[in-house]
Amino acid sequence: MTALLETPSAPEAPEAREAGRSWRPVLWTLPPVLMVIGMAVYPIVRVLSESTKTKSGRGVQTWSNVLQEESFRNALWRTVMIAVGSTLGCLVLGTFLAIVLAFVPFPGSQVVGRLIDSVLTLPSFLVTLAFTFLYGTAGAVNALIHQITGGDQPAVNFLSTQWGVILAEVTFFTPFVVRPLLAAFAQLPREQLDVASSLGASPWRVLRQVVMPEAWPALAAGGSLTLLLTLNEFGIVLFTGAKGVLTLPALIYTRGIVTFDLPGAAVLASVQVLLSLSLYLGYRLLFARLTGARKES
Repeated sequence: MTALLETPSAPEAPEAREAGRSWRPVLWTLPPVLMVIGMAVYPIVRVLSESTKTKSGRGVQTWSNVLQEESFRNALWRTVMIAVGSTLGCLVLGTFLAIVLAFVPFPGSQVVGRLIDSVLTLPSFLVTLAFTFLYGTAGAVNALIHQITGGDQPAVNFLSTQWGVILAEVTFFTPFVVRPLLAAFAQLPREQLDVASSLGASPWRVLRQVVMPEAWPALAAGGSLTLLLTLNEFGIVLFTGAKGVLTLPALIYTRGIVTFDLPGAAVLASVQVLLSLSLYLGYRLLFARLTGARKES
């Protein structure tokens, strides 16, 4: 009797079901969007807002003053030169190491590969500290040369120069080129290499015409990532003690922390962000063009 008296619930309207379904993607998308806004967008907007502060309110006077300074131009030029030089060094050394590890079998190759990968887990200043123990004015190399020659002045004194920074960055960032290349080489069909060799092609020709064309996207990805990382590198410059090598990140640190010029530091940081975003956009366009060319061929 009770069951007969109960009124059956009305079925949910199709419009209500469609409305609930249409809101689900928004609800799933909202948390990551809020995280991106809080972690990336807000800091950039905050820095841009700080860069417009002047003594009389807001304006572009701080930008005009900072961009006209010789220290800014020197730091910007030095940052780009060190980043480009370090990236070229990483590309040359990383390509050589990847080719050897992938195509030249030798005992202990896996151990060497693991050691190269282990560099990725280390902080950048640790590599620089090791360089100081080796090549510093009181390092092991200078101590050995002093025992042999008896000279008073350190024979090796490049660590606090621009070349010391480049060498340290090449040592630390080369694995970022090696790893993508090894992954690309692992996908090459071995039959294709065997056929090229059986037709009389020399190893250099196989490398140039078969291997490297397939590895260009990986090489571009590793090189772009390395250029982006070296462009923003601060720890290596700081720990080398290269006082005359003032890069843009080091100048931002000096203006913001040492002299407490927050608007000036914000202008420099905005320029740094603009460089990084431009580089990332260029990498995406290059990667899209390379992958598109591969699909067409």
